[in-house]
Amino acid sequence: MSAKVLTIAQQKGGAGKTTLAAQLAVAWSARGLKVAALDIDPQGSLLKWHEVRMLAGTRPDGLTVGKVGGWRVPSEVDRLRREADLVIVDSPPHADTEAKIAVRSADLVLVPVQPSSMDVWATGQTLTLAVAERVPALVVLNRVPARAKLVEAARAMLMEQDMPVMECFIGNRVAFAASMMDGRAVVETEPRGQAAQELEALMGELAARLGL
Repeated sequence: MSAKVLTIAQQKGGAGKTTLAAQLAVAWSARGLKVAALDIDPQGSLLKWHEVRMLAGTRPDGLTVGKVGGWRVPSEVDRLRREADLVIVDSPPHADTEAKIAVRSADLVLVPVQPSSMDVWATGQTLTLAVAERVPALVVLNRVPARAKLVEAARAMLMEQDMPVMECFIGNRVAFAASMMDGRAVVETEPRGQAAQELEALMGELAARLGL
């Protein structure tokens, strides 16, 4: 049985794609899945995070991270499908060829969006790309400040535009950034913390859609 492919995409930069990719990869690996994370962003932030992780000696069983770009993306995704249980693709921002290929190769596209009008407006471009490639997509509110009214306002704005918004959201928590600096994830550094609980909720919704 081939792996499921989750592509994290957002044409607006700064949405937190790489952080979500790393956090989800570690959390699912900790559950016993063989996870392959693929960095196709020219900045290579996910690969750099993994290099820090390797140097710190905290690499769990079942997690690999690689980097590839250009015309090699489809063949690499196909290879990883045969070798892993789950492939997580961290795609570049903007309408790059690699981003389109990553969406086309996915079983599900996760679109993180910060709760601001500019971010919400930019999200439509990514969803249009997913529709064009006939790939289902979900929008998750990410880096949300601790203001409930802002969450509801952003959710309402997304729903008014018929965007598929997830029930859960990810807060703007120091724990995420702190764990990334150490090459780790919140399920390792603060497994009982609020950040880990939010990540678990996100994983539950994604798993239901992916059939994990």
